Amino acid sequence: MATKREFLESIPYFTGLDNAELDSISQLFSERKVERGEIIQLEGKPAEALFFVASGAVKIFKISTEGKEQILSIARPGESFNDIAVFDDGPAPASVEAMTPVTLYRISRDELHTILHEHPEVALNTTRVLADRTRQLVSLVEDLSFRHVINRVARVLLENAGDGSTSGTRLTQQEMAAMVGSVREVVARSLKDLEAEGTIRLERHRIRITDREALEEMAEAAT
Repeated sequence: MATKREFLESIPYFTGLDNAELDSISQLFSERKVERGEIIQLEGKPAEALFFVASGAVKIFKISTEGKEQILSIARPGESFNDIAVFDDGPAPASVEAMTPVTLYRISRDELHTILHEHPEVALNTTRVLADRTRQLVSLVEDLSFRHVINRVARVLLENAGDGSTSGTRLTQQEMAAMVGSVREVVARSLKDLEAEGTIRLERHRIRITDREALEEMAEAAT
């Protein structure tokens, strides 16, 4: 795994900083190892630090009063979470759980604020990161409002398939249901339908994309 400085150089918050600045900032980060299934942040609780995923994957999710889970996003290596609560000093708007064994880099709210004052470039980068978060949430609302479950499932498959150099994030049907705002049984039927159309092949503990172009068209189709 890359050193802390090398890692920070690769993430959007610290784009444009020179090696000396990155070396100085990296000293403010601490490393944390997390096991699969461990809750890292609870919704409604204070968020005292910003976290970056160095390895593994975490899910950011909310639970309804009826106990239904909605996964808002999955943070993978190079991505962050707790951004909103750290910057507005409010409670965490969602919970975070490790989906795999995870290595995190952590920086406290106070140290992050110091960096923003000392490095204006980081403050500018922060606005871009938060703007991207807003776009992601708008896209999620669009999917939940205007697309059928099978179209949402197609998008989830594409987003978690990896890029050829990585294996992607392995999801259970229950996790997929929590991402697309449905239930496991409906997701299972959607997967069978996609397989029948020739876009995917269901294998033991794995889903293989066989026609990416067709799956992309399915993911973009509206109701």
